[in-house]
Amino acid sequence: DGVNYPLRLIPIYLLLPLHLPLLMCPRFQKRRRRRRKKKKKKKKNADESSSEQTNEEPEAKVLSEEEKQAIADAAAADAVPFNTQDTMVTPATKDEFGDYQCNAAMGLARNVNLSPRDTAQKIVDGLQPLIGNVMEEPEIAGPGFINLKFKEQYLSSALTTMAKSNRLAVPITSNKQRIIVDFSSPNIAKEMHVGHLRSTIIGDTLSNLLTFMGHDVTRLNHVGDWGTQFGMLVEHLRTEFPQALSTETSQDIDLGDLVTLYKAAKQRFDQDEEFKTRARDTVVKLQAGDEESLTAWKSLCQASRNEYDKIYDTLNIKGLTERGESFYNPFLSSVVSDLEEQELAVPTEGAKAVFLDGYTGRDGTPLPIIVQKSDGGFNYASTDLAAIRHRTEFEDGENADRVLYVTDAGQAQHFQMVFEVAKLANFVPKDKKVSLEHVPFGLVQGEDGKKFATRSGDTVKLRDLLDEAVNIAAADIQSREDSTIDKDQLQSVATTVGIGAVKYADLSMNRESNYKFSYARMLSLNGNTAPYMLYSYARICGIVRKATGFDSADENAKMEWPEPAKEVLLTHESEVALVRNLVKLPDILNEVESELYPNRLCDYLFETSQKFNKFYENCAVNNAETPELKASRLTLCTVTASTIKLLMGLLGIEVVERL
Repeated sequence: DGVNYPLRLIPIYLLLPLHLPLLMCPRFQKRRRRRRKKKKKKKKNADESSSEQTNEEPEAKVLSEEEKQAIADAAAADAVPFNTQDTMVTPATKDEFGDYQCNAAMGLARNVNLSPRDTAQKIVDGLQPLIGNVMEEPEIAGPGFINLKFKEQYLSSALTTMAKSNRLAVPITSNKQRIIVDFSSPNIAKEMHVGHLRSTIIGDTLSNLLTFMGHDVTRLNHVGDWGTQFGMLVEHLRTEFPQALSTETSQDIDLGDLVTLYKAAKQRFDQDEEFKTRARDTVVKLQAGDEESLTAWKSLCQASRNEYDKIYDTLNIKGLTERGESFYNPFLSSVVSDLEEQELAVPTEGAKAVFLDGYTGRDGTPLPIIVQKSDGGFNYASTDLAAIRHRTEFEDGENADRVLYVTDAGQAQHFQMVFEVAKLANFVPKDKKVSLEHVPFGLVQGEDGKKFATRSGDTVKLRDLLDEAVNIAAADIQSREDSTIDKDQLQSVATTVGIGAVKYADLSMNRESNYKFSYARMLSLNGNTAPYMLYSYARICGIVRKATGFDSADENAKMEWPEPAKEVLLTHESEVALVRNLVKLPDILNEVESELYPNRLCDYLFETSQKFNKFYENCAVNNAETPELKASRLTLCTVTASTIKLLMGLLGIEVVERL
């Protein structure tokens, strides 16, 4: 589109002559094979029954132009459109291959009765008139690979467009969706631990990116605020903190360390039979709406919320709406009754469960998904099904088009089964395409590859982990001889670096992999780390300050960025390499929007920083040969800095102008 989207590639199926995509249509191929088979059979029968032989060739029927067009229209109507995978256009695996490569010719060749190279040539013939202003002449390599390379003139104009845009020329989606991202989900009266870290920052990053792309995003925190454990906790409050049971005094009470409170209640529950009986009775009262029990429960929820908010503030998590399990209580009975009416839920050992085809336990017996326990209570599956209905089906719900569940990989089968039940029961509207997606992540491990824990074997508290990262970052900054950070700014910068390092170390890994937690590695200035990216941004700021005469004595002054150059001049191969990387930004964002792997943002950031460093090593900015070349290179610095700042922001990491 030039200005709006300078680097979108045209799908290959639009570049081929008409007959190629039609012949690739599976239904068209099947129909053609069927016709051939009938023709063979008819010929064989004719040969066997005919006594007269003739050497005359049958006259071929000549189709009129109207008949040809009718056949083409029918085939086009029946064709299955190509998708992204069919086009097989991917980033080039090596710089010498250009910017993109297309491998579609090999797959198409057999269906169109051409050699792969001849098929590739037809693709190129259709492609060249459409991309002549953007790409060099496509190159056919090997058996039929097509290499595509941006023209330098196009790169120059694309970078200028990025520099003039407050979105770096990234277009807002034309297919706006209502998207729910379900993440974080701590449990009431329990402290957040390192396992909650991954869900929280992955979910936040995906929410940031989807919002930036133009979608309507709702961030939901599905906290564990309901269940049998609350009878135990409320009964413990009744004797230890009676003020928590009164609406007049519950707001003023400090419950102290909730973890200590939970452990004390659990100890009483395990050791005192009378307390255990009272706790179970309290569960019934709580579920029945007893005022005192509900007041105590609300006190626990608020005390937990206060602690979670401190963590969220430290991690800079914003816009997260709490929607706990208790919210869905009114809908649970109808979930079960609707499943029973459709004969999906059946009795099993006193409980009610759905049995899905293809799911078995370790012993080979059918694996049920229980929706109501034998005591009449509900569980995670019933709550998740109720949540799906509220998020997609109910008129007064969220009416989502896409729902993402960011949880650990251990819950993969649970969500797979829940999604399948929801679709079978029509809890997901059939009249609109709703996507339910589990976004799994692996475990955080210690440097020894074992469970990440304290020396005593306890789970590491998230609060302690974050505080330690900030302390180590502060000590590291103070130890550097070239540090220009004022002592008054030290805490702020150390927080940015320390928290950023924890986030980036997590997000830079493939989310489905386990990763080893190491303060030393994540706070290193070398490699794909947050400190390296922060330093790269601060370095560019320093270059621009020097070039523009920015008053560096005023630490609080707002950074002044130069106006874009009238023309971007590319005089060195390192400049070209950097620009070629920068203009691929929309591709990267679209890829993560679709596939939900934040590590690809980090990979792109690292590659961008490395290419900038090579550019700066080879190309003088402030001492450029001409004023025009200096302005051009400052524009390149500005776009690089803006790209780093944008992507770090999507990762939930603030940048600093001095480090």
